[in-house]
Amino acid sequence: MKAKRRTILKAAVAAAAALTLPMSRSTQAAEWNKGAFGATSIADALKHMGAANAVPSKDILIKVPDVAENGAAVPIEVTSNIPNTQSIAILVDKNPFPLLASFGFSNGAEPYASTRVKFAGSSDMRVIVAAGGRHYVAVREVKVVAGGCG
Repeated sequence: MKAKRRTILKAAVAAAAALTLPMSRSTQAAEWNKGAFGATSIADALKHMGAANAVPSKDILIKVPDVAENGAAVPIEVTSNIPNTQSIAILVDKNPFPLLASFGFSNGAEPYASTRVKFAGSSDMRVIVAAGGRHYVAVREVKVVAGGCG
């Protein structure tokens, strides 16, 4: 009885793993922008993202505290009201690696992201939205009182 149960459990685990990994490793790696995430300056990160000439937009809504008591975990919420939003990226200018997160959206998905990020210190935070072949940006200053990733 135990041998049959183990065989069934092993098969179930293998099937679940196969369903959760529909893409090959090479496909997953192709979607990761190594140059942008590895950039050590805001200009290089934007260049690798193709967003060096992003247009300012008031249709990007950012919810982040003006003063963060703990730079190690600053809550951020971003909503894009720009039609056909394809991605949202979060960058912190003074971090050692400015690009912190990038979220992709399929057609019909609500362009909203919520996360916690590290700030090395007080800095501007940029949100870059890709939509319709163009890039848009919104900037917010966040003052960090203590701690960070420095």
